[in-house]
Amino acid sequence: MTTRSKPVHDDGQRRLAVLIDADNAQASVIEGLLAEVAKYGLASVKRIYGDFTSQQLGQWKKVLLKHSISPVQQFAYTVGKNATDSSLIIDAMDLMYTGRFDGMCLVTSDSDFTRLAQRLREEGLTVYGFGERKTPDAFVQACDKFVYTEVLRAEEAAPAPPKPAQKPAKKAAAKVPQASAKPAAVTAPAAPAPKPAGPLPLPLDLIRQAIEEASDDEGWAHLGTMGSYLNKVRPDFDPRLYGQKKLSDLLRQHPRHFKVEERGSSATGKVLLVRALD
Repeated sequence: MTTRSKPVHDDGQRRLAVLIDADNAQASVIEGLLAEVAKYGLASVKRIYGDFTSQQLGQWKKVLLKHSISPVQQFAYTVGKNATDSSLIIDAMDLMYTGRFDGMCLVTSDSDFTRLAQRLREEGLTVYGFGERKTPDAFVQACDKFVYTEVLRAEEAAPAPPKPAQKPAKKAAAKVPQASAKPAAVTAPAAPAPKPAGPLPLPLDLIRQAIEEASDDEGWAHLGTMGSYLNKVRPDFDPRLYGQKKLSDLLRQHPRHFKVEERGSSATGKVLLVRALD
């Protein structure tokens, strides 16, 4: 296996390629997705793969131009076979061998890309996965970092303004039904809208393990070191899944189990330390 040299960029930014499987991704998350990608580096390449002659991908066609995403048309030559996967994998390997990229963002919920993620990591690229909660664990674990798109959709959704209270309608005088009148049809009540899933239960054992691995002799662990360990063990660990945007806020929310302290000064630099209490 050839050794791929590390790319060097004058601006110091990490170059990323964003490859989207349109058949297994939702257009509604594109705003949050690209904002999340920007945290990790510069999206030099943005491509989306699918059969855009299909009505199922109509929502994607509306956002491609706005976000400068290049569509790669892939016709379904055989019913039941996904030619999109092969096209995306070939492009990913071609981009990898150019040596211009530090990492790749694979946007899909399909486990068929597990081996691709493994191969990219073998060549030294950082792999960021983006998919729905239904994504098989094999693909999640093959990535360096995995972000569930439900979290991105939740951040985009703004709370709807409360509707003004309506005055109760005046009751109409009851009419005596005629003997010949037909009974009114009974209308079934509308099904209630599904409620959004709430925060997941906190994985206490996993967090305690991360603190123990990163702690000093007194049991205090640097928050950054502990967070890095969490992502290595669980690529899909994300404080937003548990109701907080930051790991420090998540731990502060549970003072019974964890203690967070800020040490240092503005001159020397402040650091956050965490310790497990039980």
